[in-house]
Amino acid sequence: MNIWTEAKRWRAHLDERNGTSELEQTLRILKLTEESGEAAQAWIGLLGQNPRKGVTHTREQVIGELADVVFTALVALESIGADAEEAVQACAKKAAGYLPQ
Repeated sequence: MNIWTEAKRWRAHLDERNGTSELEQTLRILKLTEESGEAAQAWIGLLGQNPRKGVTHTREQVIGELADVVFTALVALESIGADAEEAVQACAKKAAGYLPQ
């Protein structure tokens, strides 16, 4: 399985099912907020920050939620017409420029 191919496959699936309108693209971008919230909730649960609930999540669950954020972002990139792999490579190159060699 190739992550870049899978992101394209999911974009195609969502396009077929939900269309490609600007509203649909907006919802795919907003899905990132939902997934980010789930990652935050899992981290709070791992730390036991809610005294009423205590520890509710594991590190593996946090990792899974963060991975969901990444994959959702790849699908959103593809959905707005970007090549996700190229976009992420460009981002990594830009980030690398901020660190000394």
